[in-house]
Amino acid sequence: MKIAIAQLNLTIGHLTANARQILEAAYQAASQGASLLLTPELSLCGYPPRDLLLNPSFVAEMELQLQHLAEDIPKGLTVLVGTAMPNPDARHVGGKPLFNSIALLRDGEVRQYFHKRLLPTYDVFDEHRYFEPHGESNFFTLSDDEDEYKIGVTICEDLWNDEDFWGKRQYQCNPIADLAAANVDLIVNLSASPYSLGKQKLRESMLRHMAIRYQKSVLYVNQVGGNDDLIFDGNSVAFNANGQLMARSNRCETDFAVLDFFNAGHFQTAKITPEPESEDEEIWSALVLGVRDYVRKCGFSKIVLGLSGGIDSALVAALAAEAIGGENVIGVLMSSPYTSTASVEDAIELAKNLGIQTHHLPIQGIMDSFSDTLSEVFAGTQPGVAEENLQSRIRGTLLMALANKFGYLLISTGNKSEMAVGYCTLYGDMGGGLAAISDVPKMRVYSLCRWLNRRQPGQEIVPDNILIKPPSAELKPNQRDRDSLPPYDELDDILHRLIHEHQSAEQIAAAGPDREIVDRVVQMVARAEFKRRQAAPGLKITDRAFGTGWRMPIAARRTKPVGRSLTVKREE
Repeated sequence: MKIAIAQLNLTIGHLTANARQILEAAYQAASQGASLLLTPELSLCGYPPRDLLLNPSFVAEMELQLQHLAEDIPKGLTVLVGTAMPNPDARHVGGKPLFNSIALLRDGEVRQYFHKRLLPTYDVFDEHRYFEPHGESNFFTLSDDEDEYKIGVTICEDLWNDEDFWGKRQYQCNPIADLAAANVDLIVNLSASPYSLGKQKLRESMLRHMAIRYQKSVLYVNQVGGNDDLIFDGNSVAFNANGQLMARSNRCETDFAVLDFFNAGHFQTAKITPEPESEDEEIWSALVLGVRDYVRKCGFSKIVLGLSGGIDSALVAALAAEAIGGENVIGVLMSSPYTSTASVEDAIELAKNLGIQTHHLPIQGIMDSFSDTLSEVFAGTQPGVAEENLQSRIRGTLLMALANKFGYLLISTGNKSEMAVGYCTLYGDMGGGLAAISDVPKMRVYSLCRWLNRRQPGQEIVPDNILIKPPSAELKPNQRDRDSLPPYDELDDILHRLIHEHQSAEQIAAAGPDREIVDRVVQMVARAEFKRRQAAPGLKITDRAFGTGWRMPIAARRTKPVGRSLTVKREE
């Protein structure tokens, strides 16, 4: 039996365009003799649809589009399509209004539905808000010539609860174990699994483990593309029952493949796309995809950003140029009296290397105008952070003016280290529609730029001077980032332990960093929450990003451990 997998880049809510992609894949599958076509989770509406699902008319349109799609697919081909289906028992038993479902389409009809059993509610996921979990195993039979196959159907999270792999069970049931007990010939999984660094290795390790444990071949198809802050990396795979990898689709690209599955219960080897050679290569491809799709799906055609001559804006400019072409990127130099000549020269050289257009808008005159206007109310005070940040806010206003005038997308250039500790300016450098590298720590920014320069030997992209000069906001004479922050390698280590590993200040200090520095960083992270809440959406590349999955209070205080019980004074 030939099974086709369509690794699709879907636009959330665009039902007709998504259905068209599915239909095109169906005709391609039929032309290559496939009996079955798999598409990703919620492929009809795109993932995650979020509160679009609360609109009954949207759900009704999805049902209608599904019926049209069923009528249009080639005869004799079975297609599994991800959709949201009304829960008929919701009103009677108090359940959620929808199921996260897979519809089986064949010969002009919707023949069968399969519902997701395990609903994630952690990190970026909030499926219990919309969906009712289903309680039964999902499978169907499919005949091909003289053979009949029993195919188990799972949806994304249904894979992620094998207690033997994880050492614990998060949910009460294990859908894979139930399907194995039902003696299916093949387990398929239709996913919309967001990217984070190293996640594909985890997926493949988990899938291999389950294939071997249950002696079942597994076929996993994943969505690809950027949807808001989430990036879906594709990387669809197939494993034989002995745990052997038999196919791997493209990373961060749409793909289509047809696999041969035999009645002995195994796949024939197909294309196996190689793994990335480094973490930097993996991150780069994900970020480029995220930027490209954000621009395309939001209806923009050009990007504008500030070029400071620093490392962060260099990386963002390179990402933008790769994502949509240098001819569609505009870099704006906005020098002040504190901007070094070297920074201007570095920015111009970078722009030349990338083939992007530049504008130079000096801000001295605007700074003088602000100083004159504020002179009376600022009288008797010493110049400080407020005056420094005015420069950033002037630059943000100019960039937004260009974006507003010409319909550009403004991309901000702040990195994760700065966002974590609040080393950024509201309504200034934080302005924009997308924060491209807000989940990229400072040391990784340097690593990515060095990798970019090595990618094509002899073709320097980021000027060497940008890589070697001390980082500085250049908002006052002789300013350096190290005047306000610990060295970035030390800061990033503390932030990783605090944000990703959830270590306490005591645990972090025990690993080596100075306790006073640790306490200061912890306090800076907490105080910066109100800034992060107002930031542009940022592309998620780690397992803990400042975005959809980050839910910290703003008006809050954390007390230090006192090592004793609290007592309440009572009046006699």
